[in-house]
Amino acid sequence: MKFTVSSSALLSLLATTGKVISNKNTLPILDYFLMELKDGELKVTTSDLETTLIGSIAVDNVESEGTIAAPAKLMLDSLKEFSEIPLTIDVNDKNWEIRIEWKSGSLSIPGASAVSYPAVPQLSAEKKELSLDADTLISGINKTIFATADDELRPVMNGIYISIAENALTFVGTDAHKLVKYEAEMQNGVAASFILPKKPANLLRSVLLKEEDAIVAGFDSKNAVFRLKSHTLVCRLIEGNYPNYNAVIPANNPNKVLVDRIELLNGIKRVAVCSNPTTNLIRMDIADNRIDLTAQDIDFSVSANETIACSYDGQPITIGFKSTFLVEILSNTETPTVVVELADSTRAGVFKPVYDDKQTSSTLMLLMPMMINA
Repeated sequence: MKFTVSSSALLSLLATTGKVISNKNTLPILDYFLMELKDGELKVTTSDLETTLIGSIAVDNVESEGTIAAPAKLMLDSLKEFSEIPLTIDVNDKNWEIRIEWKSGSLSIPGASAVSYPAVPQLSAEKKELSLDADTLISGINKTIFATADDELRPVMNGIYISIAENALTFVGTDAHKLVKYEAEMQNGVAASFILPKKPANLLRSVLLKEEDAIVAGFDSKNAVFRLKSHTLVCRLIEGNYPNYNAVIPANNPNKVLVDRIELLNGIKRVAVCSNPTTNLIRMDIADNRIDLTAQDIDFSVSANETIACSYDGQPITIGFKSTFLVEILSNTETPTVVVELADSTRAGVFKPVYDDKQTSSTLMLLMPMMINA
């Protein structure tokens, strides 16, 4: 196989697909890029057995086609050192030597036969397919991925739950302490749901930023395939039943606090410095259009407090939250104003962005309170 390609285009393709490669691969061949040249197009595949990413670019001056497994680290390290220049890549089909030539020099890398590279999983006949808007998919992943868990005992909570209904697409992430639900209006021809693991969700997020066209998603009970303009992502889904998240969302929290998000976020960060490092507890006393934030660590005799103006005319309420979770929730909300809906000190607080105009999507973030030792 022999062809010419732009150094930066090849590096971009390998860097993107290379994100799949795991540091702890069980098969040595998975530390390689599978490179396939056919019809003037170079297709690069990477896999960790759970997730497979395939990317492609057009190449020039194809003298011969073929397939090779190229060592990922060596290829990336070599290509990083080039400015934008044309490279000629020549593969010896007998000893799998990869020769990269440019105007003023050349380098040689040992490749391997591609025979043992694992096949890409195929969807079953019972698969379902639908077209997804790239922006909706990015928003859904961005808003929920931080709330997912890292729990070996409950793997279903380690991914994003995606529910497809007739006229809505819902993304949910939870770790039992915090929960995020993002719902977007969308006309879908199918009704189904699946749990997307964190790694392919992050990969999708990075690849989608370059996409403008609609994405075709197909899935069965075990795998999902996302087809983009120049990439295809295939991943194994998390199997199991997702918890009934609607059951934990309070139907009616009567006490509503309107507050400047940045002011509250910065106040929490300042006060949290003095919170107990084990619990990260912040106490919020809400009454008379103000929020009093308090944190203390009795062991080290440190404490902090700050008062923030808000709009609130409900009953006085005292509630405790973990400061790190509060910071995550407020950092992942994009509006200047946020509304916090509360019932009492023992029930979950609901955080919602406040928009000036009508939206085609809605975001709800829920945070469980912590016990305050009086």
